Amino acid sequence: MRAAAFLYPWDVIGDPDAPARLLGLGIRQVTLAAAYHSTRALTPRHPRHRIVTAAHAAVLYPPGDRWQGRALRPYPAGEWAPGDAYGAAADALAAAGIDVRSWVVLAHNSRMGEEHPATSVVNAYGDRYPWAPCIARPATRAYLVDLAAEAAVRPGARGTELESCGWYGLAHLHAHDKTAGVGLGEAGQYLMSLCFCSSCRAGYAGAGLDPDALAAAVRRGLEPVWRGEADDTGWASVETLIGTDLAAATRAWREKTARTLQGAAVAAVRAAAPPDFQVLLHADPVPYHCGANAGVDPAHILSVADGVVVPCTGGAEALTPFTAHAGPATVLAANLTVVGAMGGRPGTLAADAARAAGLGATELRLYHAGLASDDDLAQVGRALSTPE
Repeated sequence: MRAAAFLYPWDVIGDPDAPARLLGLGIRQVTLAAAYHSTRALTPRHPRHRIVTAAHAAVLYPPGDRWQGRALRPYPAGEWAPGDAYGAAADALAAAGIDVRSWVVLAHNSRMGEEHPATSVVNAYGDRYPWAPCIARPATRAYLVDLAAEAAVRPGARGTELESCGWYGLAHLHAHDKTAGVGLGEAGQYLMSLCFCSSCRAGYAGAGLDPDALAAAVRRGLEPVWRGEADDTGWASVETLIGTDLAAATRAWREKTARTLQGAAVAAVRAAAPPDFQVLLHADPVPYHCGANAGVDPAHILSVADGVVVPCTGGAEALTPFTAHAGPATVLAANLTVVGAMGGRPGTLAADAARAAGLGATELRLYHAGLASDDDLAQVGRALSTPE
């Protein structure tokens, strides 16, 4: 089964041994970041540095002319990835015979939310989430679709993987995040991720809802969550907390908004790409979920994209809803974390891959070759050399 590893450009640039190290593990394909959110990343084998701080969401190549005169436009990277860092890393990998795909993060951008507050998700209490662009806002959608097309179709890339192509909500791996004091569960996460910006309020009104009454219902529904008295039974708990009709109406609005964005983003990439360019989405099969692995309708997304990348660390059951809608050429990539210190399981990679294959996975994604320790990578190499 084909295995691809995630990498940042700074894992490759300045480290001439990086491509050979990947080949030695049995990795012949890389998903290389072209547009990425802010992060602080370890580089345990790099000859020049050990920590890279990406201060804000940025494109890791020079943005094109399409952004001239636009208020919302991608930010070029700073000293952590100057110039065409993506291109330089991609060239080095390709020269070693490694297939390169672009990795594009879309609706996750704290700097945009800080500089353009109106772009952000606003919860039922009026709090803004600057890391989470609201995908219902027309200008934000236009920005995301154009970013998808530009960042995905980089020179030499044979495909792309779109991350955060949907709703981003409360959950956010933010620096010094201190939001775990109350166990929100799925229902609390959903209610705290509902957006009440002007575009979403208009969307609710178009569905026959009173936005003010809905926000009040969400706040009332969250009271037992704050007291620790709410059961967490997924969607059934949302219906209990705000009522079946309100729950269904909010979900219908959000799912339609996400589906149309996903369709538009994939179409824009295809229009800009050469023939046989592969488009995958990082996806969760539960449509009302939000985050980096955007909630999708499996039947819909596999009708517009070539496949999905599905989080499978700790269990690959999330693949099953996609399997029923997969065609002969559909890519179902099981994303397995192989960084032990980040909850990954490199020592059980062979067994985890076999289980994923049994549930329909056609490929593997390994997160993350640049962050993993030497021991993690050694275990990955042993797993990839094990006969299937």
